Amino acid sequence: MTARAMFKIWPLFFGLSLVGLAIGVQGSLLGVRAELEGFEDLQIGFLMSGYFAGFLAGSMFAPKLIEQVGHIRVFAAVSAMASVTILVHALFIEPWTWTIMRLLTGFAFSCIYVVAESWLNKAATNETRGQILAVYMSIMMGGICAGQFMLNLSDPGSFTLFALISVMVSIAAVPILMTVLSAPLIEETERVSIRHLWNRAPMGVMGLVLSQWCASVVFGMGAVYATKLGLTVLEVSYFMGFMMGGGMVFQMPLGKLSDIIDRRWVIGGASLVAVVVALLISRETLASVWLYSLLFVFGGCSMSLYSLVVAITNDHLRPAEIVPASGTMILISGLVSITGPISISIWIKTFGLSGFFPVLAVCLLVLGIISIYRVLTIPALPPEYKTHSTIQAAAIPVGTVLHHDEMLLKENL
Repeated sequence: MTARAMFKIWPLFFGLSLVGLAIGVQGSLLGVRAELEGFEDLQIGFLMSGYFAGFLAGSMFAPKLIEQVGHIRVFAAVSAMASVTILVHALFIEPWTWTIMRLLTGFAFSCIYVVAESWLNKAATNETRGQILAVYMSIMMGGICAGQFMLNLSDPGSFTLFALISVMVSIAAVPILMTVLSAPLIEETERVSIRHLWNRAPMGVMGLVLSQWCASVVFGMGAVYATKLGLTVLEVSYFMGFMMGGGMVFQMPLGKLSDIIDRRWVIGGASLVAVVVALLISRETLASVWLYSLLFVFGGCSMSLYSLVVAITNDHLRPAEIVPASGTMILISGLVSITGPISISIWIKTFGLSGFFPVLAVCLLVLGIISIYRVLTIPALPPEYKTHSTIQAAAIPVGTVLHHDEMLLKENL
């Protein structure tokens, strides 16, 4: 990527880095604060699921809103919404109010992604699109990871962190709204049906469901679990930060490995490693270097599965099907993510806190067994049918617009 191209889009990257930080710290802050306020487990599950429900709604309606009023107005409106909703959390400490605000937050951030990614896509050329996607995803995932450690800047029981998140979102809007790039066009594509996607890539659909459920549980309820475990705020930030950091670090090497060998071996191997590590984590009740090391490996193996599953799904699609199928994958991921925090909160209430990581292990074990079974019983695809894996963020599927156009480029070639 040339220095000139980077100079044109640095305001977008700067703003998006603040958005990533806000998303990272907000999710964990609400989990910790909800536990401190004595919310019931099921109430916490619903409010955490609200983010994913809002995110799914935003991904569906953002293009229509942009078509009606334009990128600038949509971005300004949803940025204000995201900034205000976090403040409402601090002013009205009540679980169902938080659930509504969390839903609106997910909707707002989803719209922010669509607008920002559209601008990035307009700035990209055929030669720089892959580099811009890599930088963008690294910034977002790095921000979400770093945001976990912002919990230590102030007492989660005070107003300060809520105000800081609001300020970050507001500041993030300034460079993005002041960008010199002209507003791009949004072209809607039809989705393929879930049945058609299943017929084309059953491994991909099963992988999406299982991996995304685990990721939504970790992202939505990980901080709640750590708080219930009795960890301090600093220890909770390390708990979440090492898991997210592992997911960020492992994605590239696992993706490259899956480009070389059968992806099903990589998915199966990563899943089984995550199973063993999850069971080891379930035995740990005190913060330690050993626990953080286990969390790093678990996050690396489990949070990287989404990228691998997206890649293996695209391997089984015709070029013309990849763009509409990506919308279906986001739909599946969103629906599954909504169920994650709710179902795990019911599980904890029924079987106790000690069942948190074992149930994740069972889910990943199923994915690992399915993947390896299919390796042993179904021949691998010829190498020429494989697409290149790209970095994708589990539980918050960003990078969709750039990913779509990269697939279109391959189709045209």
